[in-house]
Amino acid sequence: MNKQQLANKIWASANKMRSKIDANEYKDYILGLIFYKFLSDNEANYLLKDMKGASDAEKKAALEGLVENYEDENSKVIIDYCRNNIGYFIEYKNLFSTWLLPDSSFTVADLSVALNSFDRLVSPHYKTVYDGIFKTLQAGLSKLGENPASQTRALKDLIKLIKDIPTDGSQDYDVLGYVYEYLIGNFAANAGKKAGEFYTPP
Repeated sequence: MNKQQLANKIWASANKMRSKIDANEYKDYILGLIFYKFLSDNEANYLLKDMKGASDAEKKAALEGLVENYEDENSKVIIDYCRNNIGYFIEYKNLFSTWLLPDSSFTVADLSVALNSFDRLVSPHYKTVYDGIFKTLQAGLSKLGENPASQTRALKDLIKLIKDIPTDGSQDYDVLGYVYEYLIGNFAANAGKKAGEFYTPP
């Protein structure tokens, strides 16, 4: 995905939110969700990096083993392994990719639980890096709709748009950096404007 295609994807995401929140707040939702996707994909890729010859079923089983269960020795080992090496642990049910599965029953409550769990499970050694990183996203979930059902619909729309944004480091540019610059340049400058009043970027 080149920069123009990425910009189009971000713009499409913003359009989904036009009627819900002020333009300057878009960045908090879009960037927050993209970063959560990045962290989810990073954990999955880290755990699967030594399973290159494994089948898809074996890889899926490995990811499904990401459970916060301190009574199970294997689960404890995986949690410690993730926290010590990447600084955090995300359960299988809270992975971005899990929310995209056809049988997923994802709701806005699931995102709230996932963000709270992320904060709780960050390694003490990485607190300065990740502490409160999703605070704005978490606090703003109620603005996405009048009730949980409408908030869930808005989130599902965003997740479906964001799912194709590459976060695996395969691009020849800094994807997260570009997304941040784009959002700040196009929406932060419009602080105070009502939803839908921002200008189309050149």
